[in-house]
Amino acid sequence: VDKLYGSGYDPDDLGLAIWFVCEWRSPEDLTKLLDLELGEAGQAPAQTLQHCRDAIHYSVKTSKDPRHNPPHKWVEMDGSGRINSEMFRPAVYTYEMAPVHCLIEKVVLEKMMEMIGWVEGGDGIFNPGGSMSNMYAMNLARFQRFPEVKEQGLSACPRLVLFTSEECHYSVAKAAAFLGIGTKNVYVVPADQSGKMIPKELEKQIRTAISEGAVPFMVSATAGTTVLGSFDPIEELADVCEEHNLWLHVDACWGGAALLSNKHKHLLKGVQRAHSVAWNPHKMLMAGQQCSAFLVRDKTGLLQRCHSACASYLFQKDKFYDISCDTGDKSIQCGRKADAFRFWLMWKALGTRELERRVDHALEMARYLTEGIKKRDGFRLLMEPEYTNVCFWYIPPSMRKIPDSPEFWQKVEAVAPKIKERMMKTGSMMVGYQSHGINANFFRMIIISPWVSTKDMDFVLDEIHRLGADL
Repeated sequence: VDKLYGSGYDPDDLGLAIWFVCEWRSPEDLTKLLDLELGEAGQAPAQTLQHCRDAIHYSVKTSKDPRHNPPHKWVEMDGSGRINSEMFRPAVYTYEMAPVHCLIEKVVLEKMMEMIGWVEGGDGIFNPGGSMSNMYAMNLARFQRFPEVKEQGLSACPRLVLFTSEECHYSVAKAAAFLGIGTKNVYVVPADQSGKMIPKELEKQIRTAISEGAVPFMVSATAGTTVLGSFDPIEELADVCEEHNLWLHVDACWGGAALLSNKHKHLLKGVQRAHSVAWNPHKMLMAGQQCSAFLVRDKTGLLQRCHSACASYLFQKDKFYDISCDTGDKSIQCGRKADAFRFWLMWKALGTRELERRVDHALEMARYLTEGIKKRDGFRLLMEPEYTNVCFWYIPPSMRKIPDSPEFWQKVEAVAPKIKERMMKTGSMMVGYQSHGINANFFRMIIISPWVSTKDMDFVLDEIHRLGADL
């Protein structure tokens, strides 16, 4: 900001909404305010700087304010790592192109595998997002079972079926569609009231698929569901997978950070038995978007065999260095950004103990918020949180004497959207809401920031009441 405005600037004089989450404008109004059209001629530097000022002014302020939700978009200022990777623009596919970053990626993956509990190591790669990691898992599980699919295509496979919880991330269905497995071959397993996949129901679904002549090949469990923050019982699911010879993938994109906490790593009990794990350090650990790892317990080169194309102009076998450092053929991409670097640099700077403290602190603040909700009139918990997803309703004073009934919940359905509209236009907070199953719209507060305090948690509830008390 100093570069744009000079030192000693006054945010108020500049009109910068720095102390607010956002200065809301409708898409139509914002299009008019911004000079978006692209022309034939270039512009003067002063005009370019003005575009930067406008972008800052109307963007959501995502740096350190703890009142920002949802979690995976708001990240710590990891400027040093970004500057390094953007300045040198390494393309992480061969060691000769990105020597430092290839080695860093290897070290970070090995440390994450250690946290998972794979004492003998494994394999892995950083890729653009958890959705991609879940797709990698599905492709790898299919290739491991039917390796001929790589050359012969879907005609080489019988009808394949995979299983996941009704609380899973939507990327599982997207991956099935993209890979030609089909969304109707994603069997959705019921979850209990706390949002966990029910192992006995999984068993039933597997037997149903077999009776239909299909071939089960994979179970995708979730460690930290998107809405409720629930953790599937991995140990029990691993038993089922072993019995039926199924690939067990754990989508720990959100909940994987608990592995750094001695106090909370029990949430992922049994994760070391998984064949693959997706883990996004850019979520709870705030490594900076994007930073997503796909990890595999296999050490035989399965990931490489599944995705390799052996491009001779890149991956020559007679290079003068150890070609195991050439990781690009494990990926479906060619050039990749050095996403592991910002996580490595942050980890080096903070240390494992500080990362653990941050995870513990987030869960402590979630507990504080939960207790505050229980004590306040007009607030109701959806369920006791297992992680840092705190889901709750706000009931305005005018509705508090109405008995529970379909009519009552129909009125509640309209409360959260209206408060969200007011909070966006005020610019004071961004807290998400949604319906879920038979439950009317509720707020879903996610806590990850290491700077969040009990005062911030009190502010969230105070502000929701202030914005909705007249409804």
